[in-house]
Amino acid sequence: MAEQQDTVSGVAGRYASALFSLARDERKTDEVAADLSTFDALIAESEDLQRLVRSPVFSAREQVKALTAIVDRAGVTGIAANFIKLVAAKRRLFAIRDMIRDYGLLYDAGRGVAHAEVTSAAPLGDANVAALKETLRVASGGKDVRLTAKVDPAIIGGLIVKLGSRMVDGSLKTKLNAIRIRMKEVG
Repeated sequence: MAEQQDTVSGVAGRYASALFSLARDERKTDEVAADLSTFDALIAESEDLQRLVRSPVFSAREQVKALTAIVDRAGVTGIAANFIKLVAAKRRLFAIRDMIRDYGLLYDAGRGVAHAEVTSAAPLGDANVAALKETLRVASGGKDVRLTAKVDPAIIGGLIVKLGSRMVDGSLKTKLNAIRIRMKEVG
């Protein structure tokens, strides 16, 4: 879990850590994770809610009042609902999605799930993703791996893999740049 905690820092990380600690003490980590996921999905779906969350124009009181109605209607209750309202009251609502993400990292680390990010020049096929997940599972000491795949044609070929705090850059772009630098040193 220490490796995942390295990735949660700043205001969002402190709030997420405090929430995770409380949820763990109350034995409600699963419930809180589900409620936060529900709320995050609501934000992603609604431009009005995104505006409410990001805009400093709304007072804390207005945000708390609006969020109370939203979380009640969405069925978000208990610790998660109180947390969302607290964040609004403390004028930190702009960072709520980062807090939710960081809580998810802590939650997954507690369950033995590692996060990996893979960048490739073209979309990976299902067989490639399965093989990569298996390789990363072994590299992470047998943890389940939640893989996020990104496509970036600028890397030309190869892969860039991030697993926790480790990164392996096997992109063709990086290799070509290294060759170019070596050639300048020789010439």
